[in-house]
Amino acid sequence: MSEAWIIDACRTPRGIGKQGKGSLADLHPQHLGAAVLKALAERNELDTSTVDDIIFGTSLQSGTQGGDLARMAALTAGYSTKASGVTLDRYCGSGITSATLGASIVASGFEDVIISGGCEMMSTYGSNRHAPGLGLLDMGNEALRAMHPQPHQGVAADAIASKDGITREALDQLGYESQQRAAVAIAEGRFAPSLIAVHTLDGQLLLDHEEYPRPETTLEKLASLPAAFGGFLDFELESSGLTFRKMINQVYPEIDIQPVHHAGTSSGVVDGAAAILYASDRAVEQYGWKPRARVVATANVGDCPTLMLNAPGPAITKVLAKAGLTIDDIDVIEINEAFAVVVEKTIRDLGLDRAKVNPNGGAIALGHPIGATGSILIGTCLDELERTGGRYGLVTQCAAGGMAPAIIIERVA
Repeated sequence: MSEAWIIDACRTPRGIGKQGKGSLADLHPQHLGAAVLKALAERNELDTSTVDDIIFGTSLQSGTQGGDLARMAALTAGYSTKASGVTLDRYCGSGITSATLGASIVASGFEDVIISGGCEMMSTYGSNRHAPGLGLLDMGNEALRAMHPQPHQGVAADAIASKDGITREALDQLGYESQQRAAVAIAEGRFAPSLIAVHTLDGQLLLDHEEYPRPETTLEKLASLPAAFGGFLDFELESSGLTFRKMINQVYPEIDIQPVHHAGTSSGVVDGAAAILYASDRAVEQYGWKPRARVVATANVGDCPTLMLNAPGPAITKVLAKAGLTIDDIDVIEINEAFAVVVEKTIRDLGLDRAKVNPNGGAIALGHPIGATGSILIGTCLDELERTGGRYGLVTQCAAGGMAPAIIIERVA
């Protein structure tokens, strides 16, 4: 067995994921993925013919994001044709999953140099969108619907808050804190070690900074925003008599769903990409690389597919046990802010130190490019460990279908 060493991690800024508004929206996803691969090679004087495989997470694999984005991005970046690529989908958990698979392959000794990461251009979703259901369980099938009803994620977030008695005020506070922390991080250059600029093919600058944050956000403004998902509750799906409220109450009849989430407590729609360079013991010695961190443990957890957002807590518990650590050993905790309730519930359930959780803001402020976010968070976690002198970092995120991957890394002093 080898250690799975993290040599480097980089990411693009997150651009607003809307045509006509976002600086990256006109870029082909292969070019956005190529940007991080090219930067990773240049930053580490990487002979790309030595790359054994490239593993990308991409949640919406259709249209311009189809066709094995990892391989096409590598070719676009000018990588050697010897560097193969594969693209996977675990919904929002894709970016952590690509990272854990890359680490596992290196640690097993099967390969020596792996690049993991992800790319998602949500600005393409209007043209690339899946058929109704977005790839979730076939809700048109009565037998499957009876087993595992799966509603809209925003409705599930509201249902979790209603079930646990988490108020809108508490969620607004978390959303506000995300914006404030991100503003400080940006002002102090905390993202600089991993952040790269994105250019057009002819070298024109497209984006070199985070485009989504709203540092002017106040609690008063958040309180004035209308709930976003209340209108979905009783909308009849395809004249079937089925509604999202009925889906949830089929499994949890006791929940009186109260709409509480809104645009200021939900993750931002953005474009973005990230990449992580892994190396084995043998490759570190051969190429003279200085590792930044090592992977300590990884874990995957499945949970209720109806509420679908509750798995990060169990994933944290599982990965800590595998690592032989306690939560007090962890210096930085990144929990993706898909919705404010995901983070708030996990903090409450596990008694987490709020100062350690998303210390530089999260997806509410910065955005959530679905297949890339997990890899982005690993790089952000590593940057924060280096900035503060911390030792261990933990990253997790919820994923549709009721799942959560998790990973623990240790900074190399």
